[in-house]
Amino acid sequence: MKSDKSTLISRLNRIEGQIRGIKNMVENDKYCVDVLIQIAAAKSALNSLGAVILESHIQGCVKNAIDSGKGDEIINELAEVIKKYMK
Repeated sequence: MKSDKSTLISRLNRIEGQIRGIKNMVENDKYCVDVLIQIAAAKSALNSLGAVILESHIQGCVKNAIDSGKGDEIINELAEVIKKYMK
C-alpha cells in the first residue's frame, strides 16, 4: 500500500475516537442535532479514508496487475469494489 501505514492508523484512531464520542453523546442524552452532526463528521472521515485507500489500491495493486497482464481480472474486481464502496 502506497499510503503511509502510520498515517492510516492515525486516521483510524481519530475515527475510533469520534465513534466513542458519539456513543457517549447518546448515553448522555445529548441533543439529537449535535449527535447527527458528529455522525456526519465520522461518515465523512471514513469516506475520506476509503478514498485514500482506494487511490492507493489503484496506483499499486491495479497498476501492477495491468502491467503483469491481468488487467481484465483486476478491472472487474475494481468495478465490484467501487460498487460496494458506493453503497
